[in-house]
Amino acid sequence: MSAFSEGWVGSQSILVILAHPDDPEFFLGATIARWTHAGHRVSYCLLTRGDKGANDPTVDPAELSIRREKEQRAAAAHLGVQDICFLDFSDGCLQPSMEARRTVTRVIREVRPDILVTCDPQNMFPSDNNINHPDHRAAGQIVVDAVFPGAGNPMFFPELLAEGLLPHLVKEVWLSLTAQANTVIDVTPYWPLKLQALHEHDSQIPDHGKLVERQRSRRTPDSTDENPRYEEKFKRIVFLR
Repeated sequence: MSAFSEGWVGSQSILVILAHPDDPEFFLGATIARWTHAGHRVSYCLLTRGDKGANDPTVDPAELSIRREKEQRAAAAHLGVQDICFLDFSDGCLQPSMEARRTVTRVIREVRPDILVTCDPQNMFPSDNNINHPDHRAAGQIVVDAVFPGAGNPMFFPELLAEGLLPHLVKEVWLSLTAQANTVIDVTPYWPLKLQALHEHDSQIPDHGKLVERQRSRRTPDSTDENPRYEEKFKRIVFLR
């Protein structure tokens, strides 16, 4: 297989906007490591702090959100990411509302990324064995709608102009967790870093051994346990200007 190239010239600013702590690592952790090792600047914006990420009803959501923020920062550090913001929407309650779109538009205009990454809002059934979390789908819809037309059109959210936040056009959108992939990256060299990052999300992992087993089972069908190969897949949208 020939080596994949994004075709970018120079260092890119890449903004990853997803719903929960741990989503970046699970969805595209190895690709994030690939990008930072190539000299690109990656930052995260998470719409929630994951305050419902527990099956024990005695867990305090406020304490859980603090714990998950710490876990997320530790995980991101393994992948070369230091810049992380949280928007404090309630876990499990994301809706593609105008309020959410405005908030994400503000972030895009503040960060002014070249590349924006989120997840596919159309992917309700990622496999035959599970249903996609509604927050994942809502996050993707919010971000896609913020990119177009919100972030780039001065007629949308004029109150942001009053704050000095000028319109911004991203070059590309990458959708992770998609069933419509048009871009496949061999991330085998970065899979160990993805695993290291995932292990930091201790509140979400009852059995670290099983986590490793599941992640190793994701090797490509044409590889072996002795010589595994791993891929991460995306729907890549490159805008023509």
